[in-house]
Amino acid sequence: QTFWKSCIDEILWIWQKKSNRTEELNSRIWDQWADENGTIGKAYGYQLGVKYKFPHGEMDQVDNVLWQLKHTPASRRIMTNIYNFADLTEMGLEPCAYSMTFNVTKKPGHDKLILNGILNQRSQDILAANNWNVVQYSVLLHMIAQVCDMEVGEFVHMIADAHIYD
Repeated sequence: QTFWKSCIDEILWIWQKKSNRTEELNSRIWDQWADENGTIGKAYGYQLGVKYKFPHGEMDQVDNVLWQLKHTPASRRIMTNIYNFADLTEMGLEPCAYSMTFNVTKKPGHDKLILNGILNQRSQDILAANNWNVVQYSVLLHMIAQVCDMEVGEFVHMIADAHIYD
């Protein structure tokens, strides 16, 4: 069974709130990795919220993705990456789902652009997390497509180490 409300809440916690504070998440799924301050350190939402200087302005990774999709949809550089080696020792858990790449296509004869997404994951327990991550990032793809006035295309999920714990 997939508790889809909780998995959507988590993806919003990471991508919209850009939070690492477990109190801002409605479920308790991150509590075991929380530190004494109630955060998971510099992981997940924290990384997406860090601001960088881009040619089009200073913004975080999520805002940059949205800007690029709206202004340069043909770009091959529309991606996020939260596996920051400099911050790994300050993370409660190293990111499993660490990179999302977006590309835009167009079907001949259709007006709307089509948004595709590729999720890269370093490790996943198939029984515990596969449904969860597929629901999360499929919903994320739908939300971003809606914000950018695009149609949803393909979601590709790459898992480097897919396993089942004993």
